[in-house]
Amino acid sequence: MEAIETIQTTNPTDLIVLGIWAALFIFLAFKFIQAICLVPTQSAYVVERLGKYKCTLEAGFHVLLPFIDRVAFIQDLKEETIDVPPQECFSKDEVNVEVDGVIYMQVVDSFKASYGITDYRFAAMQLAQTTTRSIIGTLDLDRTFEERDIISAKVVDVLDKAGEAWGIRVHRYEIKNITPPATVKNAMELQVNAERERRAILAKSLGDKASRINRSEGLKMEMVNISEGEKQRRINSAEGKAAEIIAIAQATGDSIKKIAAAIEQPGGAHALEMQLSEQYLNQMDGLSQENRKIIVPANVLDFEQWLKTVNSSIK
Repeated sequence: MEAIETIQTTNPTDLIVLGIWAALFIFLAFKFIQAICLVPTQSAYVVERLGKYKCTLEAGFHVLLPFIDRVAFIQDLKEETIDVPPQECFSKDEVNVEVDGVIYMQVVDSFKASYGITDYRFAAMQLAQTTTRSIIGTLDLDRTFEERDIISAKVVDVLDKAGEAWGIRVHRYEIKNITPPATVKNAMELQVNAERERRAILAKSLGDKASRINRSEGLKMEMVNISEGEKQRRINSAEGKAAEIIAIAQATGDSIKKIAAAIEQPGGAHALEMQLSEQYLNQMDGLSQENRKIIVPANVLDFEQWLKTVNSSIK
């Protein structure tokens, strides 16, 4: 009852003052807690003291002065990518193409990135677009597809020079798409198809040429081999015939020598005469056969005289 009576008798002004002191205590506690900074790895906190740059906090534990120091900027030091939206560009041959890309960059100086420019990401994107437009304006449409690396290198060079004042480093710039108008795209497809057909026809003709050359070389070698074989066959046949003739001549010579030796023996001439007579009679037996044609000399007496001469020479 006494506690209730004490609350009821408390002055409302005292309650307001108590609330103000409680809020002030909470605010002070919040400020002291906020003065404790835990900076993560690959991050940098830019600290201002009374609105003026004081220092840059690296990764680790740091304590600031409440009400005097404050973290004005937080910079991420990791490499990041920025998409460059598609934009229309005119090539040297006045063809309208749409180009987009991506930038890979990193903050290397937190102070410059915080105070050197309002928004370095937006600035890098805008500079990449304007540089790409100016470079493509100096190239024909066909070369824009072939020289992407050159375009990217020039954009990186321009961004690097500007990035020195912004505290950033541009590692690379890649063009994702170069999109020509539909009519130009169709014409390019027709040109590519025509080039492919030309290459196919050329490859086919070269293959046919090589095939014909190989076939003719094969026929040539075949004819040479056949002629060489025929030549060798004829040489072998001639050598065989020569050997045959020599063998027959040698055998004939040997037989004649043997006959001559036999004739010189006693009774040899008579035996030879009888053998010739026997052969003559055997030949005469065939004259009686049908369809047998007989050729006799015009003067039979001369033939008989020749036989007698042969018989006398034998004797």
